[in-house]
Amino acid sequence: MTTFHMVRHGPTHEKNFVGWRDVPADLSDTAAIERLHNGLPSDALLISSDLSRAIQTADAISAGRTRLPHDPGLREFDFGDWDGKHFSDAAETHPELSRAFWESPGDLAAPNGESWNGVATRVAAVLDRLHDQHKGADIVVVGHFGMILTQLGLAKGETPTQSLGQKIDNLSVTTIQRHTAGWNVHLINHNH
Repeated sequence: MTTFHMVRHGPTHEKNFVGWRDVPADLSDTAAIERLHNGLPSDALLISSDLSRAIQTADAISAGRTRLPHDPGLREFDFGDWDGKHFSDAAETHPELSRAFWESPGDLAAPNGESWNGVATRVAAVLDRLHDQHKGADIVVVGHFGMILTQLGLAKGETPTQSLGQKIDNLSVTTIQRHTAGWNVHLINHNH
């Protein structure tokens, strides 16, 4: 059994789409960082996406943990042409697509971007590899809202539409366990 403790990076305070655009995390709430650090297994492996907000958050909770190389497969959705734009801008340029993207996630993607199913497959490949390489380990995975939601949905056997309604706060932990036959879900959006 491999346990993945998926941590959403610290807040960015962005009001626009933030996918592969590299913006920093605000880690000024040191008490929250300390609670997060103390609430995770001290001997866990630690990996993050290669975007700075995830790297910075992982750095803040790395003391005593073995760090694995950052992995671009753990990135947030690639929002393509929408990245950096406000939802209202996407709605203006792509009114039907921008609404359907959230109401019927799955194979729909922002222009030059990535679909829910694409993200789910990309991230699942990383977790599968980590499970194969580190069977039975606790692994802290610092990543992103969409990255966490897609894997939670796969673990729970939910549709993308069902999963999209789940709240995932910054600096929260969602824990799933990988067994030979499937997944167990232990914590969702847990704040230490």
